[in-house]
Amino acid sequence: MNSKTAPLVAILRGIRPEEIDNHIPLLIEAGFRAIEIPMNSPQWEISVAQAVSKYSKQATIGAGTVLNVESVDQLATLGCQLIVTPNTRPDVIRCALDRRMQVLPGCATPTEAFSAIDTGAQQIKLFPASQFGPGYIRALKSVLPAHIAVYAVGGITPENLPLYLDAGCSGAGLGNDLYRAGQTPARTREQAHAFITAYQLFITHASRDKEHL
Repeated sequence: MNSKTAPLVAILRGIRPEEIDNHIPLLIEAGFRAIEIPMNSPQWEISVAQAVSKYSKQATIGAGTVLNVESVDQLATLGCQLIVTPNTRPDVIRCALDRRMQVLPGCATPTEAFSAIDTGAQQIKLFPASQFGPGYIRALKSVLPAHIAVYAVGGITPENLPLYLDAGCSGAGLGNDLYRAGQTPARTREQAHAFITAYQLFITHASRDKEHL
């Protein structure tokens, strides 16, 4: 990962196929390397296939709000590279891994987190993160295996992103504060740069703090 990229997932809930080419290139240009198109978006099948065809060499193209194995199988045929779920379903996790896709399962409790890990997940998403807060993530991280990456999703803004990173998150999934259905490309560009800047500033400050230890 170079200095212009960050472990942030752009969640494009509500995006339409005709908007894909207006927004994804701006996100990639800003430094995003993971794009999620939720399955409750209009004509999501077309959007996922289009994004995979045009941008999968520049970013990991994923689908979100994946609820069952049948959806995983369908997404695999579209060339989807990342499965994101709102809940913990071992059968969905197992199917995604068997299909050689990355999987980011949603968890809210230690029980759910360890269920996902026991099924093979190497990364989990704490959702909804803003309802738990950084302190909860710090406590959760203290009992999780060190190699498990935790992503905060739900209510993450450029202003509070550093708090979640400082609590031990490896990255975050960004929804309404990055993209809202129908917003202009200019707004997407503005918010994308705000998030990337917040991430880069955190990394810079963290590196300086380590040097002074």
